[in-house]
Amino acid sequence: MLFETSLAAILVALVVAGLLAAEAGFQFGRRQRRIHGEAARSNVSTLQGAILGILALLLGFSFAMAQSRFEARRQLVVMESNAIGTAILRAQLLRAPEGPKVVDLLRQYVDVRLVFHEVSLDGDKLREVNRETDRLQAELWALAVKAVERSSRPAIAGLFVQSLNEVIDLHATRLNAMRNHVPESVLWLLCFVTVLALGLTGYGSGLGGDRNTWPTVTTAVLIAVVVVVIMDLDRPRRGLIRVGQESMVELRESLRRLGP
Repeated sequence: MLFETSLAAILVALVVAGLLAAEAGFQFGRRQRRIHGEAARSNVSTLQGAILGILALLLGFSFAMAQSRFEARRQLVVMESNAIGTAILRAQLLRAPEGPKVVDLLRQYVDVRLVFHEVSLDGDKLREVNRETDRLQAELWALAVKAVERSSRPAIAGLFVQSLNEVIDLHATRLNAMRNHVPESVLWLLCFVTVLALGLTGYGSGLGGDRNTWPTVTTAVLIAVVVVVIMDLDRPRRGLIRVGQESMVELRESLRRLGP
């Protein structure tokens, strides 16, 4: 559910929930102020530090998870563009008619891979792009088999088959990376601990008799922003932080400059 929800809505909801929890904690703490002494307020301060430490640990752990997935997706784009470029160079060494046909199909393949990135949020279009990818891969493999059978230089044909196999494998790897998100239970835990920490902070302020409005608001906003950045890192095809396709675009442009 969180992955499908707007980041702006999550940010507003988390800030509002945190401030409401802080206010509820403040009101409850103010009622308890007459009952509890200074020692109780000291114990609450200790608990505040503990839960804020747990929250910081969770934020750091979740950020590392999202960052590693983001970097893996970005690296896969570079690896795939390099693999396709290598396959095209080796295909140019194959005899006609397989060589020119392979180069033409790989040009189409680059365009399809760019469309794959653009439509990945649309399930129907993504399935259509995957079907087109499978079709091109099947045609390329059939041409590779013919090239190996007819080649008088098996070493060159073998190198091309190796590079083509890597291209096909990277498609499956990118699909898996696209679906590999930070577990939603971790994100819900972050939100829960955030609200709980702000509620306990408000309770401590109530025991002390001082609302501390601006520090509480600032803390709520900052924590919510960090949580949203973690979620944004885990959405590489939308939001503010996106996986760039520069290497694939540059490959397409270089192929166009080569001519037909």
